[in-house]
Amino acid sequence: MSPIDRIQTYADELTALRRDLHAHPELGFEEVRTSGIVADLLTGYGIEVHRGVGGTGVVGILKGRSDNGRRIGLRADMDALPIEEETNLPYRSTYPGKMHACGHDGHTTMLVGAARYLAETRDFDGTAIFVFQPAEEGLGGARAMLADGLFERFPCDEIYGLHNQPNGPHGAIKLRPGPIMAAADFFDIKVRGRGIHAAQPHHGVDPILISTALAQAMQSIVSRNADPLKSIVISITRIQAGSAYNIVPESAELAGTIRTFDRDLRALASRRIRELAAGYAAAYGAEIDVEIKDVFSVLENAPEQAAAAAEIAAEVVGTDKVDVNASPRMGSEDFADMTLAVPGAYAWLGSNPGPGLHNASYNFDDTIIPIGSAYLARLVERRTAA
Repeated sequence: MSPIDRIQTYADELTALRRDLHAHPELGFEEVRTSGIVADLLTGYGIEVHRGVGGTGVVGILKGRSDNGRRIGLRADMDALPIEEETNLPYRSTYPGKMHACGHDGHTTMLVGAARYLAETRDFDGTAIFVFQPAEEGLGGARAMLADGLFERFPCDEIYGLHNQPNGPHGAIKLRPGPIMAAADFFDIKVRGRGIHAAQPHHGVDPILISTALAQAMQSIVSRNADPLKSIVISITRIQAGSAYNIVPESAELAGTIRTFDRDLRALASRRIRELAAGYAAAYGAEIDVEIKDVFSVLENAPEQAAAAAEIAAEVVGTDKVDVNASPRMGSEDFADMTLAVPGAYAWLGSNPGPGLHNASYNFDDTIIPIGSAYLARLVERRTAA
């Protein structure tokens, strides 16, 4: 029986698990219930379990029928997002302001399904390492696990990740060698002026005027400083200031993100933001503080592992459903930090079309769970035989 056929026999149990996780979403480093369920399930399958790795992370270790020294890592993320769910699903979030709007409940379930299959069949050599990671959504969960000695304590020769793609095609697997997802910095800018009655603006220093001018000037980094043949995005996602109609406030705050695949361009963007802020502070007589945080590295698929993943994906879903030259994306993923330490490959699994990721109406497609589980399990079976 093929992996997908065997996993299909307990697909209803996996769907029930996924929907339970969806109803009880937990934010980054708060995944106590989720990690507890995962650890208990793995233990029940006879898998060696390590809890509390990098905070709320879980690592499972499973030996195959023989030990040839090959060690293959599989990783899933567990955290939810601070979004109020806007669906009427019977298993909608029961926690106000929290939602699995990126499908991490599905990713966790797919890896649990792969772990169960491998534990029951043991049709592989070497060792499978199941990495259930906390806090992927910009909080540094991968780096926390690495700092906690992830690969020193649980060595992997290579590691693989998988993410759902709600715009389909259903059951298709997409990947590419080399850069596949962008690096990301998050920035916070505080502009301090001088508050005053709105009827007497000439006696104050207006932080809102300065903030909007700075926000527009920052777009010139993309249009006038960056090499036009290289990609970069600078998005200001939040401007906060003021509390009344008739008061020029004392301060204003801007926040946003920088996305690029190029290391030099990333450094240039950070430098120019600071230079522009200093210039506007001097021009308007204000104080401007800039904090820029390195949040995500560029996610790069190693050529050998990307080729192997594509070949194995074709075994699971068919050659016609595998795209080995998928376009890179400006989204970011902290699996990148794991692949900086260990060669690996990351792929997208298409589902039935629906609301996009990070959308309050998003709903994970449960029909792809057996596909994802089979793909992950097959990676272990094939790559431990390498």
